[in-house]
Amino acid sequence: MEINLKKILCPVDFSATSALAAQYALAMARQNGSQLTLLHVVAPPLAALPGETGMLTMPQADINEIAAACQERLEQTVDALSVSDLTVQYKVVSGVPFIEIVRFAREHDFDMIVMGSHGRSGLGHLLIGSVAERVVRKAPCPVLTVKDRSAGGGAAL
Repeated sequence: MEINLKKILCPVDFSATSALAAQYALAMARQNGSQLTLLHVVAPPLAALPGETGMLTMPQADINEIAAACQERLEQTVDALSVSDLTVQYKVVSGVPFIEIVRFAREHDFDMIVMGSHGRSGLGHLLIGSVAERVVRKAPCPVLTVKDRSAGGGAAL
């Protein structure tokens, strides 16, 4: 069986774990001659205050400003990766992170997703959930999750 990774998607949230995942994605892209795309999803925040329509949402102008700032930060991330030997694309979208990651992967026919996992457990996992876990369940392609072992997670086998 031959595994052909032409297109790799790496969702980033600008955390240390997603930076580590970007390093893995970059190494895999180099090894396979793949196209690498970094994706950041801006999740529109909801205010927990009741409004006329139930919940107050952030104005679109503010979301656009956040998206523009994230686009700039993605550009800096690509520059920091020192990828003179590869073309790295990047995109900012808004919406629910796991939904947008899966949608983007499906619409653009990615062969693999490489993303960080924060390794939440217990109450944090129950309340917040895991974007990586949801992506693994719904993705149209294999997903490699990268966990930062220096953060005290993961037991030795």
